[in-house]
Amino acid sequence: METGIFFSSMIHNAYTPIWNKYRPALLNLMKAAADGPQEYKFSSHELKGINPKSKTSCAFELQVYQGKAINPIKNSEIAQGLLSMLQQSRTATELVDTATYSFHLDKNYMLHIERQEAPAEAK
Repeated sequence: METGIFFSSMIHNAYTPIWNKYRPALLNLMKAAADGPQEYKFSSHELKGINPKSKTSCAFELQVYQGKAINPIKNSEIAQGLLSMLQQSRTATELVDTATYSFHLDKNYMLHIERQEAPAEAK
């Protein structure tokens, strides 16, 4: 029986549900970032509640271009979850194909989103 394949494909990042919940708002902020930096305030209980025993901060920095992180996020499960959600969204994929997006979640649970033009050699 092939249940091993099915169950292994169901394994996901603990933060995926929260990123999927906020996907529409984040996509709107990504579009609006063409006019300047955007911010979104998360409730601390939502993010802390995902992993209440963790002693590490939820703060992270993620830079995405052409569907890939261009900065190291190996040690940030929350950043990996955001990247995964972006890779699964057609709209997000189209946006990150044309520009670099920076996502920074600070210690006060404020998510900052900025758009930078793609590098000249990448255009």
